[in-house]
Amino acid sequence: MTITHRTVETNGLSMHIAEAGEGPLVLLLHGFPESWYSYRHQLEALAAAGYHAVAPDQRGYGGTDAPEEIDRYTLLHLVGDQVGLLSSLGEASCVVVGHDWGSPVASHFGVLRPDLVRGVALLSVPHAPRGDVDTLTALTRRLGPDNYQVRFQAPGVAEAAMEADLHGTLLRSLYGLSGDAPLVKDPGLSEAPAAPEGPLPAWLTEEDVDYFVSQFERSGLRGPLNWYRNSVANWELLAAWHNVALRQPSLFIGGDRDIVHRWFGISDLFDVLRAYSMPGLTKAVVLEGCGHWTQQERSDEVNTLLLEFLDGLPH
Repeated sequence: MTITHRTVETNGLSMHIAEAGEGPLVLLLHGFPESWYSYRHQLEALAAAGYHAVAPDQRGYGGTDAPEEIDRYTLLHLVGDQVGLLSSLGEASCVVVGHDWGSPVASHFGVLRPDLVRGVALLSVPHAPRGDVDTLTALTRRLGPDNYQVRFQAPGVAEAAMEADLHGTLLRSLYGLSGDAPLVKDPGLSEAPAAPEGPLPAWLTEEDVDYFVSQFERSGLRGPLNWYRNSVANWELLAAWHNVALRQPSLFIGGDRDIVHRWFGISDLFDVLRAYSMPGLTKAVVLEGCGHWTQQERSDEVNTLLLEFLDGLPH
């Protein structure tokens, strides 16, 4: 099945999308620091099963426009981009899959526009309803004042440090947070993840790393880092959705070596998520030995779980 590429207009942006197949629409939303390419294995598998799989470069990434202004990267903008994408594709509804930062975009797409979203699959990061404090404050209370999101806040600082060696930055991120690397000792990531000392794991090739590098050479990191700089703005803008759960049928897939799973430390994951944030949850799976890059590290297992979930949804 061939993956094709084009640019569409949405929410005032030109957005690059990769797509494959025909049938019911499945949107695949990537996280940080990634691009559409993180779903390269899912696009073909979903297309072969009779779905129209679409993976955009989200706002600020790859071939999609990257506004300079920090305040143009709120969750309302990011969800609005996906609403506009549906319109550009001529679709009335979709199932949305999100990984890492793509997960809050996917889950809030479901919360804010339930008329457009039939189901939600979240990888690595479960839905977190708006709470009593913003995400940055909550994370800092849990991980300490030197956590990575605090260090991302000052405009230009993290960009300069990370862009000085893009290949090294991305290689350490992709390998160091995977299930193949030694467990990260510092949950706040105040130090860079480990670089590989030997060959890359089977799921990650030098060509994969080079592709990610080429995307950030094109777009830079200012746009992606601006997502992190809207924690307080997101909390204020979502006041009307305080404590609102994700009610569509949903799936969660994580890894037991994922640093995010270690933050939450939830053993009875299914029951907790169903009771607190995802009452429509149909299955929660924690993959043994899997790190943060769920759909890349365990593509076959993720594809099987996604197709099971999709096939179980009402059409």
